[in-house]
Amino acid sequence: MTATSADQPPIVVTGVVVRDGAGRVLTVRKRGTERFMLPGGKPEAGESPAQTGARELGEELGLRVDPASMQLLGAFSGPAANEPGRLLKSTVFHARPEGEPRAAAEIDELRWLPVDAGALEAEIAPELLAPLLADHVLPLLRD
Repeated sequence: MTATSADQPPIVVTGVVVRDGAGRVLTVRKRGTERFMLPGGKPEAGESPAQTGARELGEELGLRVDPASMQLLGAFSGPAANEPGRLLKSTVFHARPEGEPRAAAEIDELRWLPVDAGALEAEIAPELLAPLLADHVLPLLRD
């Protein structure tokens, strides 16, 4: 008997909102994928969600941030962007890291996206946004 996606535990990750001076949100596209998402990733053993976010910013983008300085935005669930049929559970933080982002590790592309719905639609096709970003994070940032 094979396990189905519904039988599998959720994918647990941390996402980090980084904004530029114009209020745009930094998004990343991982190698071999099409959708843009928040930088972040899966925890290593013993890491808190904030520690995971800070480590991933360093590994993926070369940015430095103290986990204690990150502000919790919320915890969200939704469909995983790159693993069809899987549920994603993400703790999302806002951070003001040091450094200029540059794609590293598995990141293929960086893109600064506007938060405003009209400007966002003019910038990128909705199907190129990860569900968590489109359905939870961007609407929260608009409030």
